[in-house]
Amino acid sequence: MKPTVEMLRSHPDAGDFDAELLSACIEECFECASICSTCGDACLAEHDPELADCVRLTVECSEVCSTTGKVLSMMGGGDDEILISQLEACVEACHAAGQEAGRHADAHAHCGHCSRACRRCVEACEELLADLD
Repeated sequence: MKPTVEMLRSHPDAGDFDAELLSACIEECFECASICSTCGDACLAEHDPELADCVRLTVECSEVCSTTGKVLSMMGGGDDEILISQLEACVEACHAAGQEAGRHADAHAHCGHCSRACRRCVEACEELLADLD
């Protein structure tokens, strides 16, 4: 069993959460945050003004994903509305960054990796949102 799942199951306020689903979402959020940070840095290193929006969106996405992973790890203190709002913000940030990075994927491999990570994070967030309904 994954350590994150074990930790979530041991939480006194675990409630009705699907620990596997929650764990997968937390991991995707942190993975996406890391990949978006790296992509933004790689875009800067390209010295290509065409990548300015990609830098901005991937850096923003990294921050939103990191925060989402942290909020989910705290299980929202029992307030599903906070979790839902944060997950929706993460989906929006990942959509924007993933689309922009995807526009540059043919020319820059790091943008392709970023676009795919954003897609995986969107899927994980949407699965958890569906489970919260």
